[in-house]
Amino acid sequence: MIQEIGPDLFVIQVPLPNSPLKYLNSYVVRAKDRHLVIDTGLNRRACYDALTGGLHELGVELDKTDFFITHLHADHFGLVSRLVTESSRVYFNRPDAEIVEAKGWWEPMLAYAGLHGFPEGQLRKAIEQHPGYKHSSEWVPDMRMLNDGDVIEAGNYRFECVQTPGHTVGHTCLYDREKKIFVAGDHILIDITPNIQCWSDAHNPLGSYLKSLDRVKELEIDLTLPGHRRLIEDHRTRIEELKTHHQHRCNEILNILETEMLSAYDVAARMTWDIKCDSWEEFPIAQKWFATGEAISHLRYLEELGRIRRESNNGRVLFTVS
Repeated sequence: MIQEIGPDLFVIQVPLPNSPLKYLNSYVVRAKDRHLVIDTGLNRRACYDALTGGLHELGVELDKTDFFITHLHADHFGLVSRLVTESSRVYFNRPDAEIVEAKGWWEPMLAYAGLHGFPEGQLRKAIEQHPGYKHSSEWVPDMRMLNDGDVIEAGNYRFECVQTPGHTVGHTCLYDREKKIFVAGDHILIDITPNIQCWSDAHNPLGSYLKSLDRVKELEIDLTLPGHRRLIEDHRTRIEELKTHHQHRCNEILNILETEMLSAYDVAARMTWDIKCDSWEEFPIAQKWFATGEAISHLRYLEELGRIRRESNNGRVLFTVS
């Protein structure tokens, strides 16, 4: 499906089979000299056929196309290696690039998940079922690193880079100040909430995310173009809804920890999730992974605020209210 958003600005819906996200919004700026594609989809046939078919319908030739990738997740980054040509420029951010370029970065995540209670016998299976593991880029093309405030010009659009850490450490959005258009990646979504996960004690992703939301709230935006689902016309209202959602999550976790000391995995098992399963045991293994990562991000946030504390017990990290 192709939708025209503005003059020479389009969105192609790239299907994400068997994913609750349903599809990725790949944005295309058509121009006389160099076209720009923002985010690409998973490295799988259904994504490739949908995106290349849409580009062909729009008359966008790959050898005249550059790419901007908002963040490292495979549903945004995975397909780019199959689309680039010798003349393509791929724009990316340095914090996420350091993770993409690192070898064996899944292993520290496995160890960290085990430390936080994820069952050892299920760890390897969780990664094998992870879409980012199964459908990642086959190779990493040369990338041009952009920093906060850098500018990309494509056709009649002038995009400023707005770095919004939280969903990933280097997640970067694009903002056309004159046209008041904001390409949000997975920073702001509607109908669903961005998954804020934590897999390292070196980071406080939820704290970073909330600060990023406050920064974007100050921008003058008429139309927000998210990475998934429908377009957003009132970004400030949606930002307040997202902040309220995370406050409710924190309160829920504080209530869970009020009477017992638990690992992040056990906290996740007691949280409420919008998944059609009758019990935690019925959750698909990949969803247990995402839920545990999100639980850790809220626990790290509450820990930094001094609301909870941790203890080590037989090689596991447990949390309780302070």
